[in-house]
Amino acid sequence: MNKTEFIKAIAAKTGSTIKASGEFYEAFVSTVAEQLKKGEKISLVGFGTFEARKRPARTAINPATKQKVKVKACVVPALKFGKSFKESI
Repeated sequence: MNKTEFIKAIAAKTGSTIKASGEFYEAFVSTVAEQLKKGEKISLVGFGTFEARKRPARTAINPATKQKVKVKACVVPALKFGKSFKESI
């Protein structure tokens, strides 16, 4: 399912327009991104928790050349699904 199909599915389930569902989607994604940039966690009970995780600097190996490569420390977005959501699948 891609973004357009997802928005259409939300519109069909809620009875709203595709435009309104698209606006909700954009607002949801931008709000999650803004909060993660601030270092906040977003917990949606029954679904999961969005958070920004810090990864330390490390040394990796390039599989093509077998050379060691230094990877800088970074922050990555993460989603940990809740127990009830995992059990529903």
